Amino acid sequence: MDRGAGAIRGPILKACRHLLGPVARMLLRNGVTWAEFSDLSKEVFVEVARSDYGIQGRPTNAARVAMITGLSRREVSRVRDILLGQEPKQLSSESRISRILTGWHVDSEFCDESGYPLPLPATGDDSSLTRLFKQYAGDLPHGALLKELTQLGLITKTSNGKYVAKSRHYVRKKFDPDIVKYMGTALHEHGATLAHNIDQERKGPPRFERMATNTNVSSRSVKAFQQLIEERGEEFLEEIDAWLSKHEVKPTSKNPGRPIRMGVGIYLFQEDGRRGRK
Repeated sequence: MDRGAGAIRGPILKACRHLLGPVARMLLRNGVTWAEFSDLSKEVFVEVARSDYGIQGRPTNAARVAMITGLSRREVSRVRDILLGQEPKQLSSESRISRILTGWHVDSEFCDESGYPLPLPATGDDSSLTRLFKQYAGDLPHGALLKELTQLGLITKTSNGKYVAKSRHYVRKKFDPDIVKYMGTALHEHGATLAHNIDQERKGPPRFERMATNTNVSSRSVKAFQQLIEERGEEFLEEIDAWLSKHEVKPTSKNPGRPIRMGVGIYLFQEDGRRGRK
């Protein structure tokens, strides 16, 4: 280990301890034990070591993974077998619902000149739910998708038989399992950006990451600040959402470059100084 890595080891462990607080709190509230978390962390360590430290694009062998992670070769092999047996990740229906609503609001085929979503017939060759679903929902069954969108109150059927969008966003309900998936994604994306920025061997410039905070805000201003973030944050994200959709590679287009996943997140944080909880 070089001196640079050794110097940063302490601060990294301290930061890791701090960021694990909310994770441990969430796990304990939902009955997840330390042993389960330990097994999960082993899988992640092995997965990252195999993918990030290979040679010429090949996964790292068990001996090298054991050396990097500190696990025994037997444990590495056991975890690797678990990882190899997992099914590939699929795009969730929640993600596809969000894509559909975004496309309905920003794609010129499905919205008017002012940017308002058009009422759409169920089927048809031009500007219909069938075309919208086919373009933004992939292979998800259209019948089941229509039922789910209706039950969630995101679309409604008018007296003339057309469907109208009632919301631009899929608003998650309290205790909805999707919010747990979203939380994991949000923590991962923010953590990946921070890890990239402190990587001394990174390729390219640091990624944008900023924070505005004050430790002495009046408790009387909490609601006003929450409203400010909800309004201004929503406006900003809608603008970014439209930009990303404009530069999205369509499945049928010929793209000379490799498509990548990009985005930005906004979150409000609040901490009671007396209890140190967020």
